[in-house]
Amino acid sequence: MKHLLYSLSLILFISCNNSSNETTTTQTDFTVENDQEINAYLEDNNLVAQKSDTGLYYIINEPGDGAEPTATSNVTVAYKGFFTNGNVFDESSADGISFGLQQVIKGWTEGITYFKEGGSGMLLIPSHLGYGSFDRGPIPGGSVLVFDIELLSVN
Repeated sequence: MKHLLYSLSLILFISCNNSSNETTTTQTDFTVENDQEINAYLEDNNLVAQKSDTGLYYIINEPGDGAEPTATSNVTVAYKGFFTNGNVFDESSADGISFGLQQVIKGWTEGITYFKEGGSGMLLIPSHLGYGSFDRGPIPGGSVLVFDIELLSVN
């Protein structure tokens, strides 16, 4: 009887572990597709961007002349977020929105630091620096995110 209870417990434990592994989702790598999409967008719109080592593309229209944020800064930014097809998914007011750069997607944490206060430009963020391969609200997994930004202040 003792061996039967032990065997049943072991089977139950193993089957629970297997079912939890089956529900685990895996991240898809969209790096190549995102890079092609960004380059096509740049070419179609006659834009020239710089590409960082992480794969972030950025365009500095106005570098700004104020304080320079770090990855841990709190900033106020006015922005418009859209996909490469032009569909807008988010937009701040002209007064902007304040947040800590540690509280946002990796593409923002890195990208905002390329500007000084008063600067403006564009961030083209591949999915691995955004929301990955998973849907997030109106943003489908694997999406390239484009942001027109203005760094209003480093707080």
